Amino acid sequence: MPSPRRGGGTARYLLTKLGGAVISLFMVVVLGFILFRVMPGDPVKTMTRGHPVTNEQLAILEHRYGLDKPKIAQFWDYLVKLLHGDFGDSYQYSRPVGDMILEKLWPTVLLVGTGTILAVALGLWLGTRAAWQRNSVFDKASTGIALAFWSMPTFWLGMILLTAAGGLFPSGGMVYPDTPPDFLSQALDILHHLVLPVITLVAVVYAQYQLVMRSSLLEEMDADYLTTARAKGLRDDLVRRRHAVPNALLPTVTLVFLHLGMVVAGAITVEAVFSWPGLGQMTYNAIGVPDLPVLQGTFIVLAAAVLVMNLIADVLYRFLDPRVRAV
Repeated sequence: MPSPRRGGGTARYLLTKLGGAVISLFMVVVLGFILFRVMPGDPVKTMTRGHPVTNEQLAILEHRYGLDKPKIAQFWDYLVKLLHGDFGDSYQYSRPVGDMILEKLWPTVLLVGTGTILAVALGLWLGTRAAWQRNSVFDKASTGIALAFWSMPTFWLGMILLTAAGGLFPSGGMVYPDTPPDFLSQALDILHHLVLPVITLVAVVYAQYQLVMRSSLLEEMDADYLTTARAKGLRDDLVRRRHAVPNALLPTVTLVFLHLGMVVAGAITVEAVFSWPGLGQMTYNAIGVPDLPVLQGTFIVLAAAVLVMNLIADVLYRFLDPRVRAV
């Protein structure tokens, strides 16, 4: 009898989380539509800036993009297209937004994914060492440095790195135009371009993982099971690695997966500073028009990625933490 109840509880838990994610995504769609419609600026006038156009021509463009309809009609058209996987066409480039997102997705995943993986590894290692050596010189120094980097504006740090190391590393782009087309040359050139933006991302992000890991591990330090492990004669590093760290990792699961969701959206400021051809730079360029379909498309992709990763974190919690399964 206990097994069916556990299975039923798990199914109910998963359906509840899934339903919440769907409702949240719908609210994001509504919010994104309203938010970008109240932005200052006229897309049609921006697109025709510098060109002699008549009021009739402006009206034709507004009709073409559906901007002459009432807001509720515009939202209904947008929702119907979205349900069919159509994000609309870019005002600026007259291309399907879905194709543009797929085109820019790989550079963003490469940049922010690399930065996120390095930040997680560095933050968890420093947080573990700092907690295990609490109040030591290493703990105070590493925590202070992490807080200093975390408080820096990302664009400001990126510009400092450009000024300091711009001669050693490329200042923008993803690859030089004259790089040979073979795989090795292209890969080395991309790695060369990755150095400064990845350092910028890691420096700003790793502090979150370090501080959360440090706090979680400090809560485990005086637990009875660690005292028992030491009483059995286990070395201090084995007690930390086999017992304390696995339990302290649980609170960081949600944080890690939320940041993995942010990988899809990219870091707008970093991509803008380093002219990295990803979703972030595309979003930054679309704000100036404003290119509503591009802004709405990237906004929904960001929200969907965060919701999916949060859902995965909730499912993992169900299996990793007995306290969640008992609910």
